[in-house]
Amino acid sequence: MFGTRSPTSEAELHEAIGRRSRAFVDLHVHTSASFDCLASPASVIRAAAARGLTHISITDHDRIEGALEARELAAAIAPGLTVIVGQEVKTRDGDLICAFLERTIPPGLSAAEAIAATRDQGGLVGIPHPFDRFRGSLLVSDAQDGIATLVDWVEAHNARVMVGKGNERAAAFARDNGLAGVAVSDSHSAMEIGVAYIATDGDPSTPAGLLAALPLAELVTGRASFFVRAVTPVAKLVQRVRGNGRVAGVR
Repeated sequence: MFGTRSPTSEAELHEAIGRRSRAFVDLHVHTSASFDCLASPASVIRAAAARGLTHISITDHDRIEGALEARELAAAIAPGLTVIVGQEVKTRDGDLICAFLERTIPPGLSAAEAIAATRDQGGLVGIPHPFDRFRGSLLVSDAQDGIATLVDWVEAHNARVMVGKGNERAAAFARDNGLAGVAVSDSHSAMEIGVAYIATDGDPSTPAGLLAALPLAELVTGRASFFVRAVTPVAKLVQRVRGNGRVAGVR
């Protein structure tokens, strides 16, 4: 008949529901697999679920073991929480956030090499805490002109940037280069998880889904307390005693 259409299929219905859903995503979270964090994967999962996050990317320094464990735990104890396996990669040019990984990206590569290795796995790449001169930030050098064409997002608000104008400069960099800006907790303790995150529509559980959701993102921009930041040096000392130091980079 004129003006009619076939009934909506089940697949179309699920797709429509996914487009309308609201996601709460923290793309930069550490566990005790990192050399500077004592929060177990289980405590991270429980805290993220309790605070209403729907997605977290576990991005331990140069390791993915904590992310893999967290993903398994989430399936058992927090089925409403999606864990993206990621890594904060220390490159020769500064840190990168790599997400949707299957294998570890070795530290010590150039930024371009680390990005290529991530793309080979079908993953996405973000720039963490740019312009923060107290950490291994990528954009403190003019030598990285052009990096914006290779990445998917910039941390326009990192909750651990405590002094200076690093976040403001990062937000401007994202705008000037047509990149998505995100807010992240960069949590190194269970107390910090979800203090900053993005709220967006769609289903960011896959690389394609996250890319589609990023332009719709609303940034929720809390900050870590100085007290919480003070725990990090203690965590580094404890981890050093445990033999869990930084991963040696390739040469």
